[in-house]
Formats: sequence, C-alpha cells, structure tokens
Amino acid sequence: MTARYCSLAQQSAPAFAPGLAVERLGALLSGRRMWVNGTVLHYCFLDGESDGSVIALPGSGGTRWVSWVGGEDQREVVRDCFREWRELGIGVSFAEVADRSEAELRIGFQPGDGSWSAVGRDALSAGLNERTMNFGWDLTAPGERATALHEIGHALGMQHEHQSPFAGLHWDDEAVYADLAGPPNHWSRDRTWFNILRKLDPAEVNGSVWDSQSVMEYPFSAGLILEPEQFRGGVHPSGGLSPLDKEFVLGWYPPPGGARPPTLVPFRSVPLSLGPGEQVDFTVEPRETREYTFATFGESDSMVVVFEERDGEPRFLAGHDDGGTPHNATIRVRLVRDRRYFVRVRLYSGWGSGETAVMCW
Repeated sequence: MTARYCSLAQQSAPAFAPGLAVERLGALLSGRRMWVNGTVLHYCFLDGESDGSVIALPGSGGTRWVSWVGGEDQREVVRDCFREWRELGIGVSFAEVADRSEAELRIGFQPGDGSWSAVGRDALSAGLNERTMNFGWDLTAPGERATALHEIGHALGMQHEHQSPFAGLHWDDEAVYADLAGPPNHWSRDRTWFNILRKLDPAEVNGSVWDSQSVMEYPFSAGLILEPEQFRGGVHPSGGLSPLDKEFVLGWYPPPGGARPPTLVPFRSVPLSLGPGEQVDFTVEPRETREYTFATFGESDSMVVVFEERDGEPRFLAGHDDGGTPHNATIRVRLVRDRRYFVRVRLYSGWGSGETAVMCW
C-alpha cells in the first residue's frame, strides 16, 4: 500500500545575481533557509473561529468551509515531536505560544490538504493568518508520528532525503507517476516531480551521502526504484531520527556554549574570523535609548539578526540577509537603555582579503 507523503508547495528557484562564483553560490544555497543558531522558534496551533479555508467541492459547483483546528490528541503528538528534536541539545529551541502574532510557525490540521511545512526561514514570508505547517491526516494512527518529526525537520531547514543527488536513485518514472496519482495521495504529475523525482542542488541537501533511514526520507514500495539494485524492493526508513539526521542538525545548530557572548561596544569594530556557515554572537547593553545601526564590513555574504531579551528569552527584533548582493548587512533599530540584546552574525561565504568585521554605532 502506498504511504501518504509530505507535499511541499512548489516554489520558484531563488534569484541570485548572475556571475556569482560557484563556491559563493553553493554557500548561499546551503544556508539561505537556515535559522541563526540561538533562535527560539515559537509555534502556535490555529484555533480561532476564522481559522480555515473555503474549498471547492469537485463536480458540485459548490463550496464548503474546512477548519484548520486540530484536536488535543493531535496537538500533543506535535508537542512531543518538538520535544524530541529539542532534546538532541540543538541550539535552536521551541516554545508554544497562544498568540499567532508571536509565532514564527503556525500549525493547522486541515484534512485533505496533505501534510507539509515551509522549509526553514521560508516560514517568515507567510502572512500572519496563513499556516506555515499543516497536518492532513491522523497523527495518532500507527506509524504517523513520523509525519510530525518530518515536518519539524522541514521547519528547521531540512530537505527531502530521496531528492539528494548523492542518492544515485534511478526511478521508473512512469511507475512513480502512476503510483502517486492513485490513493491515498492523488498527486498531479507536477507535484510528484517536485516532491520525488526532482533532484536538489548538492548544496541544498542534508549531507554528502544518502541516508535511507532519515526521517526526511519517504518510504517507497517495491517496483518504483530500478537502481541501486538493493532498493528495488523498496525503501523502509524506521520513522525516527537517524544518526545522520542528528549529526546534520547539530552541525548547523550546535549546543549553546556556557560562556556569555562578548559585548559589542558602540563605535568599536570587531574582526570576524568565520568560515562558511559559522556564527558569532554578541551581547549589547545600551547605555542610552536611541536608534542604533549594526553593520558588517568586508567582502562577504552574511546574515545579521538582533534579538531582545524578554523574560530571559531572546525574541526576534530585526534582521538583514545580504546574501548574493554587493552590499553588506545593515540594521537600524531602536534599543532601550538597561535592556539586553543579542546580535548574531552567520557567514555564508567570504572572498577577496577574507577580512570581515561587525560594528554598531
């Protein structure tokens, strides 16, 4: 029997300036969806009377209202899966909130709309009244807890494992299209191509080897894969987080260090000795309330994010991603005296002299 699969929405390829060096482009593709380490991802379950959508009824000419609200048993499965990811000790944490305006991740439960999630920072482009994640079937059914683990993996920036160019999978394309066109998925050829047959760029994938046991890997029945020969009988991941899943996410989001980040002092430039994908954090404790400017310098692509500490938790205040542009990241934001702020800088890539710096004034 064919499994029910995560169905990511098709999106256009990122538009970068022509002529970028291969190494620079690869670094941008690799990190453009990843969060800065130390981010607290707030999630909410949509539960208001207006949370839902109007869908057309096939063949009837009518419509009906479909709610996005899920039952408490469904929510508890999702909470438990957030806990499992968090308990790896990763540097990104999760917090449930009731107010959608405080949430980067907004979760709905619309049956018939499939299960899917925005990938990493793509969630920030969704409107306040839109879902960034949906569960389209019963998560309490046997084996379906893996769906919640999988969608949270997407929210952390992970991609589908079977689309890795390192997998070396040779599909029976028409058999795949026919299989997914039937129940329970009922996918179009375009959706099947986008979520299964399309190969990702090597820089986008979760690792340099294919992990057939990854939670980001679909299970496949026999007859869909022609090569490698050992997978002609199908792919059967365990449904949990594999060792390589853990290695990948801990590589991007290492556990937070115990030491307090160094202080970034106004009008004092701080050199950045970062390699591709590396991050440095600073503390800012303003002595006066006013607008401050934070900027990077040097030939580099970087992401800069400012957080304000509220009730002991860093809350997003402002950010700027200069990846693929000829300009450096610059943020202007009002800071309040005697409050604590954090500035996090993640480097995609550097070139030229390789000397980069950050400064505030």
